[in-house]
Amino acid sequence: MTQTTLIEYAGAALFALAVLHTFSTRWFEQLAHANPGHAGLWHLLGEVEVVFGFWALVLVLAMGLLTDAAAAIHYLEAQDFTEPLFVFAVLVTAGTRPILYAAHRIVDALAARMPLAPPVSGYLLGLSLVPLLGSFITEPAAMTVAALMLRDRYFKAGVSERFRYVTLAVLLVNVSIGGVLTAYAAPPVLMVAQKWGWENSFMASMFGWKAALAVAVNAIGATLLLRGELRQLAAPAPDSTGGRMPLAVMLVHLAFLVLIVAFSHHPVAFVGLLLFFLGFTHAYQRYQDPLMLREGLLVAFFLAGLVVLGGQQRWWLQPLLNDMHATVLFFGATGLTAITDNAALTYLGSLVEGMPDAAKYALVAGAVCGGGLTVIANAPNPAGFAILGESFSEQSINPLGLFVAALAPTTVAALCFLLP
Repeated sequence: MTQTTLIEYAGAALFALAVLHTFSTRWFEQLAHANPGHAGLWHLLGEVEVVFGFWALVLVLAMGLLTDAAAAIHYLEAQDFTEPLFVFAVLVTAGTRPILYAAHRIVDALAARMPLAPPVSGYLLGLSLVPLLGSFITEPAAMTVAALMLRDRYFKAGVSERFRYVTLAVLLVNVSIGGVLTAYAAPPVLMVAQKWGWENSFMASMFGWKAALAVAVNAIGATLLLRGELRQLAAPAPDSTGGRMPLAVMLVHLAFLVLIVAFSHHPVAFVGLLLFFLGFTHAYQRYQDPLMLREGLLVAFFLAGLVVLGGQQRWWLQPLLNDMHATVLFFGATGLTAITDNAALTYLGSLVEGMPDAAKYALVAGAVCGGGLTVIANAPNPAGFAILGESFSEQSINPLGLFVAALAPTTVAALCFLLP
């Protein structure tokens, strides 16, 4: 067995352990309570966002032992960490009080024109309009805004655990499919758009209307299912985002968000913009809440770990994709997305030469459909976990509970994308 083969096998084994670890975070939290002397370590390993970074470290150490330190460093330098950095920048920028204030005002204005109680109409728009905005402001930004709105207006209101899991599942699925109206907002589309020549017009005609239909059905279904609890909630308080906000401050924040999104492929540019943005927030602290730096760093660490581990999965994923018929590929991609990032999956598909158009569509459609099944399925999901996780019992989200809750909205999305 060659060194390369041994490293590939080790990478696959560590990836499997990382996936199992994500389903075992509650066990580590129990260890923290049972062993207070090492509670800090067990709490760390119980953080979902830490899992893939931890096992990526193990992989790099294994590579260093099996080869040498130079080879391990070369492997790290060969990986593209643009996406983790971008998600960090977007999460910090989009999660600020002025951005949330603007989002709340838009949702409130639209909700007031709907023939529904404010908590019901606001919930419906939070699960439909905001995820669809992900096609324009990118999925990580949409996830951040929607998760913060849902946390502040619903999760903090003492809703049931059932309410939380249904809402989280629909949010993750809708954000995953809500970003495909354009060619630049969804990570799995970004990975293939340039190579396959998929432009905004193509995405709108082939994916967009189906995604919008699925988002609407899922949001309406969740609203109807939870209407009893929603009707018992009080109308959102007018000062829920921290009081009045100057228009100039909101416009500056929106400008930074737009520019960071516009330069999403250029880390030097969007990291520089983020630094300027941090300076602006420091200068006008009275209009700010604490920035989501910790949450953003955890999410970026998670995604970076996924990039490192995912680079060693090509040897078994690519042959698997090659051997699938279009219809089988659609369902296979949906299932595989539960155990690997959907952007990594479509990237591997883009490496396959001569793939038929039907197979290309099946791969991407299946990948975005399965984006809500687990925390690792879609790049923005860790941001949703970081924002909403503390609202669940034991301050953690049960991966199995999420998977079960996400089956229904995932099925709706799959049926819509299978339409001719």
